[in-house]
Amino acid sequence: MTQPAPIRRDGHRPTLLDLFCCQGGAAKGYSDAGFEVTGVDITPQPRYPYRFMQADAIAFVREHGAAFDFIHASPPCQHDTDCQRLRGNAHPDLIAPTRAALESTGRPWAMENVRGAAAKLRTPVMLCGQMFRLANYRHRFFETGGGFRLPQAGHPAHLVPQAKMGRPVPPGHYGQFVGNFSGVALARQVLGVPWMNRDGIRECIPPAYTQHIGTAALELLYADRLEVTA
Repeated sequence: MTQPAPIRRDGHRPTLLDLFCCQGGAAKGYSDAGFEVTGVDITPQPRYPYRFMQADAIAFVREHGAAFDFIHASPPCQHDTDCQRLRGNAHPDLIAPTRAALESTGRPWAMENVRGAAAKLRTPVMLCGQMFRLANYRHRFFETGGGFRLPQAGHPAHLVPQAKMGRPVPPGHYGQFVGNFSGVALARQVLGVPWMNRDGIRECIPPAYTQHIGTAALELLYADRLEVTA
């Protein structure tokens, strides 16, 4: 994978708006890539490690999104998870409203969700823990827009078995880390999110994924800046 590259030459980091931020898995990767991150979530997020605003994410991006260099959104995935459907729980589908709000900003963006929502995303790119040498699979799908495109990386074969959902992880297996899983300490280490609790881990994006996306986004922003100043 490509490595983070410094873009700003004037001492300021480019700004990133992290919508539906939860506990900040995506934010950590973008920060590592070189962004100054601001998170927005409708519920308090005391574990979020960066600047945080409590607000409705869609309303916030419509009002303030154009002021940021890049926008990331992770609308709640529960509507499209098998677990929630089996339980008969009802959750709003926010993918289309989020896309419309992102497109209204005129800024480059990425929107993430789970496999169950992939059919609703436009030409999504799939990222897997194996692409980043994580001891985990955790597929996540990313739609991009606003002039930003992310190439699909090669997908290594899944050769390591997974522990059963919710069970302790035996030697030689990967954990699934969803639901009321066992092994928070292991999940923190594997996914690179040492500040999170179980609630944050079960839905988080591993920071390695968004560090990869953020590096590509900075290359776009730098190229645009060179065109403007040329």
